[in-house]
Amino acid sequence: MTHRFRTLFGAAAASAIALTAATAAQAETWKYSLEEAIDEVQGVYATKFKEHIEANSDHEIQIFPFGTLGESNDTTELAQMGAIQFATASPGFTGSLIPELQVFLLPYVLPEDQAVLEDFYKTSDTINEMLAAKYEDKSLHLVDMYPEGEVVMTTKEPVTEPADLDGVKFRVMTSPMLIETYDAFGATPTPLPWGEVYGALQTNIIQGQENPMFFVESTKMYEVTDHITYAGHNTFTTAVVANKTFFDGLSDEDQALVAEAADVAFDHIMDYQKGLTERSEEKILEAKPSMEVTVLTDEQREPFREAAQQVREAFVEEVGGDAQAVLDGFEADITASKERVGN
Repeated sequence: MTHRFRTLFGAAAASAIALTAATAAQAETWKYSLEEAIDEVQGVYATKFKEHIEANSDHEIQIFPFGTLGESNDTTELAQMGAIQFATASPGFTGSLIPELQVFLLPYVLPEDQAVLEDFYKTSDTINEMLAAKYEDKSLHLVDMYPEGEVVMTTKEPVTEPADLDGVKFRVMTSPMLIETYDAFGATPTPLPWGEVYGALQTNIIQGQENPMFFVESTKMYEVTDHITYAGHNTFTTAVVANKTFFDGLSDEDQALVAEAADVAFDHIMDYQKGLTERSEEKILEAKPSMEVTVLTDEQREPFREAAQQVREAFVEEVGGDAQAVLDGFEADITASKERVGN
């Protein structure tokens, strides 16, 4: 095993696997909820995870796409309670549960280069040790964390500078740092559950939202907005969590299997995402040729970068605790990843 989390098992896992015949666990059915549809990124990851578990054990994984068990906050609570075994739990929602996770929402912190980004998620001690420990305090075990693609803004009017967002009611997830971000960018941040976003855009209750391009395409957000803007400000991150009591109660063999399935699914989803943004953009423009797509230049991004500084300061001040240590750790881990991939 070469991926993060694998070192948690090491020789013990190897020994357990060698004794499979003698220690095989009773077959179980594990429930796994998503924040997206089965054919979107989280569903593709979960399907590969399921395939690996089922091919290497007698266990079965039941996948529950978005909406079947409630909204994201609902499914995280179900995982905490042990009603389900696994859940995707994006920091945009769990940041209220574990405030330090909001570091993933800070604009212009995560690396834009995909090779650096992939190495960072695999190797970051800040993610896989410091933040992972905080999940344990909330009855959860961090199984994996991965990026889902660059976040783009979709709006009714063009955006090339913060002033263009003045007065725009912009939907954000229920995260204080996303509210801080769009406030700093000049918009009026408006927290809304995902299920209400399309209708709110359609009726002009809000005038903008952000998500990776594949999600804009699959959820047809382009039907109710007219402009897509690449500002390079963030990458959407999601996490896979397990109920802590459930995970701690697994045999060494099954814990190793879960870690291995996560590694396989991580590599698969990173490969799957190559070119996904471009393909999704093409589908949007084919469906709606009038859609305007703007990639901000470095010069145009600079005012947004300057505004982002106050969000970083708010993160450290408002979150407190380990916020500064997490931010410093991110920067050190990203620098190390850049050096490893020669960026």
